[in-house]
Amino acid sequence: MSSLCSAWASTLLTTTVTRQARLFSGTKRQPLQRLRGGAIRTKSSLAVTAADDQRLKKGIAEFYDESSGIWENIWGEHMHHGFYDPDAVVQISDHRSAQIRVLEQALLFASVPEDTSKKPRSIVDVGCGIGGSSRYLSRKYGAECYGITLSPVQAERAQSLAAAQGLANKVSFQVADALNQPFPDGKFDLVWSMESGEHMPDKLKFVSELARVAAPGATIIIVTWCHRDLSPTEESLHPEEKRLLDKICDGFYLPAWCSTADYIKLLESLSLKDIKAADWSENVAPFWPAVIRSALTWDGLTSLLQSGWKTIRGALVMPLMIEGFQKGVIKFSIITCKKPE
Repeated sequence: MSSLCSAWASTLLTTTVTRQARLFSGTKRQPLQRLRGGAIRTKSSLAVTAADDQRLKKGIAEFYDESSGIWENIWGEHMHHGFYDPDAVVQISDHRSAQIRVLEQALLFASVPEDTSKKPRSIVDVGCGIGGSSRYLSRKYGAECYGITLSPVQAERAQSLAAAQGLANKVSFQVADALNQPFPDGKFDLVWSMESGEHMPDKLKFVSELARVAAPGATIIIVTWCHRDLSPTEESLHPEEKRLLDKICDGFYLPAWCSTADYIKLLESLSLKDIKAADWSENVAPFWPAVIRSALTWDGLTSLLQSGWKTIRGALVMPLMIEGFQKGVIKFSIITCKKPE
């Protein structure tokens, strides 16, 4: 019976997607003008891209307004990759624990202290989703945590979950722009960005804001999607690599990608110290196949059909994420540093 239901839902999904795609292709959607091959904006490009930035932010907010409930129902409160042992045989039950593990691995990589006198007491979660990382970090360190997101639906749900988990006096969430954070300089001991950097249209402004709100001696952790580093003889990605990333950008509301090396250069330009990075692509490899399998279940398919076109369009590019990782075009990177005291 379940196989018949899945087959029916798959057929219905295909029909709906085809119909929606025809309607979508007939609309006058203005494509985002991406800055090809780089993360750093020049002043001359800012005026040209201001309208694109607003359109991008609106798309991101609406995408997560639509899709966050589906994700939570299937995958829980953590809206990010999991961390797996390379070549491990992964069961469905392993995925939520893998999502917790990526948090712990990030803290370990950044050498965030756990002893009472040095542990972080004030944390910002930039691009907080429905607050999974914020609540986890608050519980772990007994810290106050502030989460920001472009999605009103996410902020409301995150606050509701905090209250339900007894953390309403420790964790708070609001709608805010990561490129213009509503916090004073030097407020936070730990600045945390788990898979939000890929949405930032101005990477220099992004890392500058992370550094601005960091207290002297604070740790900054960026876990994000990057494209591969360019070789010394390359000026840009290959045309076929750009085409692949552009398709993913259209599905997930992303601006231009940058490399891990680009992030390191930006952090160096801000005189941050103890900068280090690692490629965790191999460790997250089982994630996207698992997401696709969960989307093809009865619950996944029916929820997807009810969600809206933005979510469906995002689901359609998920296989391209697998392709990007397999071809070495996409890298899952962690970059950490400290603000000088």
